[in-house]
Amino acid sequence: MAHGEMSRRENRQVAVAAATLGPWRTAAGVGALVGATDLVIDLIDGDWSLSMLAGPAGVALFFFFLVGTVGGRLRRDTADRRLQKWANEHPWQAALPAAGGMLLLNTLAQLFLGDAGVFEAFFLSLFPAAMVLGVAGVVGSVKRARSKD
Repeated sequence: MAHGEMSRRENRQVAVAAATLGPWRTAAGVGALVGATDLVIDLIDGDWSLSMLAGPAGVALFFFFLVGTVGGRLRRDTADRRLQKWANEHPWQAALPAAGGMLLLNTLAQLFLGDAGVFEAFFLSLFPAAMVLGVAGVVGSVKRARSKD
């Protein structure tokens, strides 16, 4: 399953399928815990409004996607070895679905829960999505380099 043998569409489909390899239940727990902690801190702060939910929602989404994606790159006991092999060979492409999900969902959270407009919500979401992509891509690249040794 070499990169050159598949079409763009097939590469996208394999990237999304490889994203399912992560420990998403654990990631949901970590995201919920970190988001709830951030919300409690905001509640103690005393500035109560609907817009106070945007920050904790963004933090929860960030940790959800980060733990799920990086956990999928580090996992060895996967049911589908072909997907794991593809993700190991293409670490940056395998990280794209999580970064895209982070960008989309955080934009929606900032838009509907916060005070941001459409463009501001999008630009507020670019940095966390880039961080998810960067960390997951670097972890996958290091894993690939170490496995070749």
